[in-house]
Amino acid sequence: MEMVARIIAPLLCGLVFGMGLLISGMVQPTKVLGFLDVLGAWDPSLAVVMAAALAAAAPGFLLARRRAGPVLAGQYFWPEKSGIDAPLVLGAGLFGVGWGLAGLCPGPALESLATLSPGVIAFVAAMAAGMVLHDNWRVSRPVVRHDEPIARVADG
Repeated sequence: MEMVARIIAPLLCGLVFGMGLLISGMVQPTKVLGFLDVLGAWDPSLAVVMAAALAAAAPGFLLARRRAGPVLAGQYFWPEKSGIDAPLVLGAGLFGVGWGLAGLCPGPALESLATLSPGVIAFVAAMAAGMVLHDNWRVSRPVVRHDEPIARVADG
């Protein structure tokens, strides 16, 4: 059962996601760029795909929230933050700029690697470099915890 939870279930989820991207045409940068071209030849198909994804995922999330624990894992990993802060806005902005310039986001970019397009390879390499830089930056910066006192008085 543990092998199913750790390997096969995520693999199946990734395959379903990838097939959805292929069937919907969202691996084609022109589809995304057409959606972003609201003043030109606007293509609403991305909005339809997003709405369908929400309609498919929402019941699953509602059911999961009612369960004491997940079926194939030891615990849930729900997001801990719910507020809007500077890192979220900056990250969303960077994602949007990259998406608008290339017409790709991480999922379709990885799927499009099969085309061996130099542009897609460069995009994925830049994306991977950004992930590594981000991880190194997060590890190196000091963390201020608001739930602990700044100083403690020693006993004695």
